[in-house]
Amino acid sequence: MATRSALGDFLRARRELVQPADVGLPGGGLRRTPGLRREEVAMLAGISAEYYLRLEQGRDRTPSPQVVEALARVLQLDAAGTEHLTGLARPKTRRRPAASADRVPAGLEMLVGTLNVPAFVVNRYRDVLAANRLAVSLSPLMRPGTNRLLTLFTDPQAREYHPDLDENAASVVAQLRAEVGADTEDPRLQSLIGELSLKSQQFRRLWARHDIRRGGSEVSLIRHPQVGELRLRREKLAVVGAEGMQLVLYHAEPGSPAADALTLLATLEAADPAQVLRPRGAEAG
Repeated sequence: MATRSALGDFLRARRELVQPADVGLPGGGLRRTPGLRREEVAMLAGISAEYYLRLEQGRDRTPSPQVVEALARVLQLDAAGTEHLTGLARPKTRRRPAASADRVPAGLEMLVGTLNVPAFVVNRYRDVLAANRLAVSLSPLMRPGTNRLLTLFTDPQAREYHPDLDENAASVVAQLRAEVGADTEDPRLQSLIGELSLKSQQFRRLWARHDIRRGGSEVSLIRHPQVGELRLRREKLAVVGAEGMQLVLYHAEPGSPAADALTLLATLEAADPAQVLRPRGAEAG
């Protein structure tokens, strides 16, 4: 009996997103599923239909680099998608999944508390581990103890504070896909994905697409009840030596209305000294 694999799921999802006209094939005719047929992918990639079927069904999980390159071309994958497919096709060695770092290093915690821009720290599951007061003032969804994915997709406040949520949701899910890769042995991660799939139809639909995107600098729109809308840049910086931990910063173009709004927000918070907030019960790193 065939067993599902991350490689097979990815190939199937991406095949269904490519239309015949996209690869120079005539359309029309009855198609039970959207996108390309398996035999069409096989023909265009220069492999047998039986071999491609084995790949999708999980009976063969280690195609050669040449086959991976051909499939990436047929499925019209970009650089991130091709890198992801290559990782899925590598022979897997059994290993215990790396534990996510949850203790924020003392130096990083000190840095977060002294930054004059909204900043917070998350682990690979997007649990907020620490944040400065300006971040929490910008949005309560950045408060330590929350999970960024769960709040963005299930908390009604998310749309109030993030009016561009629908535009950015696909990118958020595609970045999670890229980070998960073929790691199907992390119970906490799979539990989170399962919870999101049950609670959010939007997440479930985007997760099924298997889009891949690497994180980086992005623009985010935040609607604040006191200082109005702020168009801010969001940076995600990996923390060296802490598996899966990231420092997230929001900043504005100098001289922009958003920069003025951040200054006003900081002024409103001036009565409180700059410090780091942590989840209840958390100790210093």
